[in-house]
Amino acid sequence: MRMMLTANMPNEPFNTLVREGKAGTIIGRILDELKPEAVYFMEQNGRRCGVLIINLTDVSKIPTFAEPFFLNFNADVRFRPVMAPEDLGRAGLEDLGRKWK
Repeated sequence: MRMMLTANMPNEPFNTLVREGKAGTIIGRILDELKPEAVYFMEQNGRRCGVLIINLTDVSKIPTFAEPFFLNFNADVRFRPVMAPEDLGRAGLEDLGRKWK
């Protein structure tokens, strides 16, 4: 299942890791390990935020994706299922529309 992982990172410990020259290396290690389909970084609610599109094949893998952000950045992590256009195409919207007129 394709999921959007959102990691909101508080200023600390991130600021300290930036000053120590470690933040980029840690992010690189996390991305190398998780191998997301896509990654974006942005501001959200005044805090640093990373958004990863991942393939979650088994819910028992949630800690594999969340713990690197919890342990390294004290991040708040959220998971949300997402669809690509081809997924939406298989959803049967026309049948649902007829069923729920």
